[in-house]
Amino acid sequence: MASSCSCSICLTASLGFVQMIQQWLNIPSSEILVVLSQCSGSNKGGFKIVPSNTKKSIHLDGVFNIVSYDTVPKLQDLLMASTFKVVIADESHFLKNAQAKRTSASLPLLQKAQYVILLSGTPALSRPIELFKQLEALHPTVYKNVHEYGSRYCKGGIFGVYQGASNHEELHSLIKATVMIRRLKKDVLSELPQKRRQQVFLNLGEKEMRQVNALFHELEAIKGKGKSAQSKEEANSLKFAEKSLISKIYTASAEAKIPAVLDYLGTMVEANCKFLIFAHHQSMIDSIHEYLLKKKVGCIRIDGSTPSALRQDLVTDFQEKETIKAAVLSIRAGGVGLTLTAASTVIFAELSWTPGDLIQAEDRAHRIGQVSSVNVCYLLANDTVDDIIWDVVQSKLDSLGQMLDGQEKSLEVSTNQSHSSPSKQKTLDSFIKRCNNSPQDPSKKHCRD
Repeated sequence: MASSCSCSICLTASLGFVQMIQQWLNIPSSEILVVLSQCSGSNKGGFKIVPSNTKKSIHLDGVFNIVSYDTVPKLQDLLMASTFKVVIADESHFLKNAQAKRTSASLPLLQKAQYVILLSGTPALSRPIELFKQLEALHPTVYKNVHEYGSRYCKGGIFGVYQGASNHEELHSLIKATVMIRRLKKDVLSELPQKRRQQVFLNLGEKEMRQVNALFHELEAIKGKGKSAQSKEEANSLKFAEKSLISKIYTASAEAKIPAVLDYLGTMVEANCKFLIFAHHQSMIDSIHEYLLKKKVGCIRIDGSTPSALRQDLVTDFQEKETIKAAVLSIRAGGVGLTLTAASTVIFAELSWTPGDLIQAEDRAHRIGQVSSVNVCYLLANDTVDDIIWDVVQSKLDSLGQMLDGQEKSLEVSTNQSHSSPSKQKTLDSFIKRCNNSPQDPSKKHCRD
């Protein structure tokens, strides 16, 4: 049975947001209702927890109701029948995919609410099209036609697929004038210690590189055929084969890097300090976790298979227990919504194709509560997929910087790295060194970072 109320609801990707609500809004834990897909783990906060799969009627009668994005489609009828005065979408970039069930279920709820707040430090992770659904939720009279938006700000598109970026300055001015209130860490967290990045180049053996080299030779052959393609169909087929090969190189590169990554981890174990280590492929995550267990290093692990209800308990253990030195995290599952400020060292065993994922992951340690400078180490290997991904990340970051901050930035070459590197491999510093936007008058609906 739906409730007719004037309370608030938060759509979130992580239960870490619950503690922030309690802390900053001074709401008793008994007035915070949390809907989980499954009830497991402890409830140290004393919140009212309801499983979404219960056969009983769910009453969203908390002063603050917390619903995960994955649960929204299951509760869509109940949510639409309820009246919420304020709807908050935390980590709103989770609504970037128009085809995703969470997006189609959340959008009507956002548009119906009296007040809507979208929160994200990285509202677009890779390209301008990822902003559209968020903009449509906030101001549908302005952002009402995806094809009009895509044609103007996403370099046109082919068959409705908008992957490019165009008219950055105009888009920046438009979103800033209508819905965006943007605050940078340097403006609002002046006492937050600095974040330093370095590239650590790994030496891979001939044996480890054999498969990677073979795949690169195959990739060059396909590129050569693409240049002499006789028809559009042949060119498209070769392009598809090229993408498939790059995906194989991504996986092979992870396998090749494992021994060198574990060797580097040995120095971290000897240092006896707390650290976060991020990876993407299951083989890399498994190898790192098994290595730490073999070395009897206390650690937690959070990846896609870790139940949401258990993640906050694991975070609490990492933050509070001195015996737990490492957090093994997948870039996607462990890169958002978690506060891991007990560590001041962040290591990336692999890169992500999406620059926003890297920035989000870095900031698990570089956030409120951090008292030390945060050192971020990217473990890279020449002649692997790292060469390709770094170029892609640079290009995407340039586009995002112009779109969100109205200012083009060049990526500076790292001056703090363990080995010499190709000049094309540069740091991500320009993504952080944003222009200082002046505050805008808040409208009824807005987003901020």
